[in-house]
Amino acid sequence: MNQVLGRILGLEVGFTTKVEDFIKHKGPKITYTKQPLQNELFIRSNDLLFEQGINDIEIKVQDWEGVPCFFESGEKSGIPFDIFSASFYLLSRYEEYLPHVKDSLGRFPPETSIAFQHQFLDKPVVDIWAFRFLAVLKEKFPELENKQRIYAFTSIINVTTSHIYAMRGLGRSIGGMVKDLSKFQLRRLGKRMAVWINPKKDPYDNFDRLMEIHKEVKGIKTMFFFQFAEYSEHDKNISIHRSKFRYLIKSVADYSVVSLSASMAAGADLKVLKEEKARLSQLIHRPIKYARMRYNRVLVPHTYRELIEAEFTDDFSMGYTHHLGFRAGTCTPFHFYDINLEVQQPIKVHPFAVSDYALRKYKKQDEVIQRLDQMYQQVKQVRGNFTVVFSNELFGERQRVPWLRLYQNILKRYYV
Repeated sequence: MNQVLGRILGLEVGFTTKVEDFIKHKGPKITYTKQPLQNELFIRSNDLLFEQGINDIEIKVQDWEGVPCFFESGEKSGIPFDIFSASFYLLSRYEEYLPHVKDSLGRFPPETSIAFQHQFLDKPVVDIWAFRFLAVLKEKFPELENKQRIYAFTSIINVTTSHIYAMRGLGRSIGGMVKDLSKFQLRRLGKRMAVWINPKKDPYDNFDRLMEIHKEVKGIKTMFFFQFAEYSEHDKNISIHRSKFRYLIKSVADYSVVSLSASMAAGADLKVLKEEKARLSQLIHRPIKYARMRYNRVLVPHTYRELIEAEFTDDFSMGYTHHLGFRAGTCTPFHFYDINLEVQQPIKVHPFAVSDYALRKYKKQDEVIQRLDQMYQQVKQVRGNFTVVFSNELFGERQRVPWLRLYQNILKRYYV
């Protein structure tokens, strides 16, 4: 209720379970029960928020004037569904607690989600519900006032591989050359040789250009998440001990917020997570409070408990790598609620709507813009946060879509 009424709608909210106090109150009021009391706005409650633990819930998706919703509330209710239970179900990631078959990286598959199955993954439904509910409230209580929030745009650059050829060391470079030859990848071999002669020609080294682009859009919020991990099966970035790599991170930190892109190993080991955080903090001489998990691998509630233990305050992993949309059904940051412990945790979750990997299936720039325009308009209407995640890797790859130029257009198009 604080999330929907307070953080999204900007309403001041008080709560009471005492009937006499509720009756005495002369201003706008809502009952969230099974039966209405007086002439207040009545929302018939589902049992979900009065239960403990996780239960297998049957969900029937219905339509509310063109917007999907669930947890039907009946005719007496002010709106046709329990907005609070439905919002809680999505925000808490209730469905990710339920038994499901994980993908090859151990992640919750988007195809399993209610939003994907009922085709509303691309809609921030919690925010849309909230603003429609506000209209109902103001019709009932014309004197009701709320504080309007402001639309925000955030660009995230995720750096898990800062260079593809440069700074790799003699052994890894020779191994790569042998692999290129064995697979007759002569073009790749040519690029590798060119980078040996001039390291600045590394395709992934586009950081100077990114800085220029960000400076062109004054006031834009951009964040770089660097992987700063030991070499492993899934984590193959430059050695954290290489001076040029360390200098790169420090130089980026002079102009942008730099935070941790936690490795796959860190996602499985709290000690490693704390070590990566401490090392990066020591390097840039600033506290590291923000995190992104490798491959957006968020295991609910385990990942958030680990991040809290490692003293992170904010997470930017809530989204799907290969699907556009709103994993938690919202474009508004929210505090994670641990259902097993029945407590709101101190870590704030910042959902992203766009991952560059999800855009790779589009072959033309116009197709990408058309798709993003649809999502942007919905976020702008509810004055939410439109967060996009790109990687320096995509900008350095040779593809049909000129990704770096497209990224520049995206910043200018969606920042306002």
